[in-house]
Amino acid sequence: MKSKTTFAHNSLKRVFPLKSLAIATLATLIPITAMAQGGTVRIGMTASDIPLTSGAPNSGFEGVRFTGMTLYDALVSWDLSVDDKVAPLVPQLATAWHVDEADPRKWVFQLREGVTFHDGSEFNADAVVFNFDKVFNDQSPQYDARQAAQVVARLPAYESIQKLDEYTVEITTKTPNAMFINQLPFMFMSSPAHWEALNGDWEAFEKNPSGTGPFSLDVLVPRERAELIPFADYWDESRRAKADRLVLIPIPEANTRANALLSRQVDWIENPPADTLPMLQSRGYQITSNGYPHIWPWQFSFLADSPWLDKRVRQAANLAVDRESIQQLLGGYMVPAQGLLLPDDAGFGEPEFNIGYDPEAAKALLAEAGFGPNNPVKAKVLISASGSGQMQPLQMNELIQQQLKEVGIEIEFEVLVWETLFNNWRQGAADQASLGAHATNITFATHDPFAAMIRFIDSKNVAPVSLNWGHYNNVEVDGLIAELQTAFDPEENLRIYRQLHETLVEDAPFLFVGHDTGPRAMGPKVAGFVQAKSWFQDLTPVYMEE
Repeated sequence: MKSKTTFAHNSLKRVFPLKSLAIATLATLIPITAMAQGGTVRIGMTASDIPLTSGAPNSGFEGVRFTGMTLYDALVSWDLSVDDKVAPLVPQLATAWHVDEADPRKWVFQLREGVTFHDGSEFNADAVVFNFDKVFNDQSPQYDARQAAQVVARLPAYESIQKLDEYTVEITTKTPNAMFINQLPFMFMSSPAHWEALNGDWEAFEKNPSGTGPFSLDVLVPRERAELIPFADYWDESRRAKADRLVLIPIPEANTRANALLSRQVDWIENPPADTLPMLQSRGYQITSNGYPHIWPWQFSFLADSPWLDKRVRQAANLAVDRESIQQLLGGYMVPAQGLLLPDDAGFGEPEFNIGYDPEAAKALLAEAGFGPNNPVKAKVLISASGSGQMQPLQMNELIQQQLKEVGIEIEFEVLVWETLFNNWRQGAADQASLGAHATNITFATHDPFAAMIRFIDSKNVAPVSLNWGHYNNVEVDGLIAELQTAFDPEENLRIYRQLHETLVEDAPFLFVGHDTGPRAMGPKVAGFVQAKSWFQDLTPVYMEE
């Protein structure tokens, strides 16, 4: 068989001492006036700290968006310049690739020539090998456990890499895997020469990183802000940064973000509180949104003590949630979920289990499973107060808690800091850090089969291998995944994908709640932003109007 696809010096100026900084002081530290024609764009993130800057961001996909895709490039990425279709995969540091016809485990990548890192060193095959070794080869001198913790779970298919020539590498997967290409956007390229110049110290690299991305890091103040400036020698002229400076400010509390925007301490906030959106619009602020592949779920535990082991209980929970009331809570900025995928996704299929609000059917299912008013289902769920893509988790979870209680499911919450909750995803339900919880509430993107399903439901991906937090094990599902991974023909791949989604909706290993529309609020002078149908966004076109 044959499957082939072809596609046509940073210096950290200053590091401020770590200290507590009230949001009210930000306006004095970061002037409102534009520094040049592109201006300074100050963004209030939902994270509680600046995501790692060494080339493997933490803080979930918010970290990937703000300190991953800005400072770094990957072999392949997404076209985030369009807003009318789900962002497609496109070449980045690789210009072409194909699967070896003799051994479909081997992927050959042609690399882009003429690319330099921020420190001026050359990007080539040696750099690619260096970066894969830094997260996959614990015997290599550049291995970094912190970066590995962020990347390994996102590339479970990877087995090995070798240089074929100066601009060609061959990557071998553990098994033939048609989904491997979808995993590569999370593998960013850091400069080997810069790491060596810093005496092989990743902590020093974190403070003064070097990638090939459209921005470089100028200022880093942990837990307070990071300031990014354009990389003048960026290889893609169509993506040269328009702003003179991006300032990333962690503001985890939603109302604090809104107040910072209203007081002109920031120009842009992620995930504004839904109840502030009409007021912000009436005062001239821009509200952007676009439905995109992203799910807000609970991921159930399947350990021996879990109350979710009975499918009837899982289905009952899904029928007990009034998603329209949650949509109203969010000011309409949510698509009610009927499965992992958006209802109009090509892979949605025709599931037999129709997810909707039917509390009487939920009670009947619980009664069949042996539960009732005198014997309620009891479960503990890990949640956060905010975080990357978490929408409005406290309000949403409190409403779900009330709705589940009405049918006989009593929920106790364990509220964790977002970064702790996210790290626990990789530890799994059996780990002591999960505190005996029976579900975890973490949102995720669903833009391809691996992102949406495989990393969570394949029994081979039980944490800490990947993100099967709940130790889900379904022989039928594993079989469909195996078929999907070897289906290099697009039509056959889509047919299997639909069958897989139909099976998952029926088995309900998640509480399917809603799909995000990614609302953002911006000041009237923010210009150039195109909100892609993606969790990820391109910040290079953004600037401040005079």
